[in-house]
Amino acid sequence: MMPATPVYIICSPRPQVGKTLLARLLSEFLLLKNGNVAAFDVNLKEPSLVDYLPKITETADVIDTYGKMQLMDRVIVDDGLAKVIDLGFHAFDEFFKMTDEIGLLKEAARRHVAPQILFVADTDRVSARAHEMLRGQIPRMNLITVDNEYVVRGELPRAMEGGRLFRLPALPGFLKTYIDRLNFSFTGYLRQEKDASTELHQWTRRNYLAFRELELSLILQR
Repeated sequence: MMPATPVYIICSPRPQVGKTLLARLLSEFLLLKNGNVAAFDVNLKEPSLVDYLPKITETADVIDTYGKMQLMDRVIVDDGLAKVIDLGFHAFDEFFKMTDEIGLLKEAARRHVAPQILFVADTDRVSARAHEMLRGQIPRMNLITVDNEYVVRGELPRAMEGGRLFRLPALPGFLKTYIDRLNFSFTGYLRQEKDASTELHQWTRRNYLAFRELELSLILQR
């Protein structure tokens, strides 16, 4: 039993960093573990999260006040249902400007909701500035830097090494093509593939276990 309802906000100011892949993995893990999850897709381009997981995902936007309030009303609620937000790079600045203005973290705490911001790192200046901005706005325990080895391909920028880290191991290109199919399911693969030694089987299990550790850290924070 989680002490507060978790809300996972997966974000980056840059496209093509593996943000939606992480949102898919996390959503499937939560669906497997809890039997249900509510996912929100704030993206412009296809394919995006709603294309991969249409049964549990709805589209949202933060372009205008109505869209922002509609999204917040759905996610900042202590109903025991974990939420995942796949925040498109185009909405990054506007979303975190909003969260700062409304005092999202304080309001979430008041409502017994635990936001976790998973920032998918890159090595460019835009990512560096965005990460610095989040460090100034988000408490250390709520901010997780995601090291996607397929994107970073080496060491994280030094400024991003401090604080909480989540490492997403790289997959070979041919396997990435395989999992990018719209009808692919990570949980379905684990159930159907009898050979637990395959690289994709081990990769998926490793990430699911890492998500479980992330959940346990939430419990220990309280």
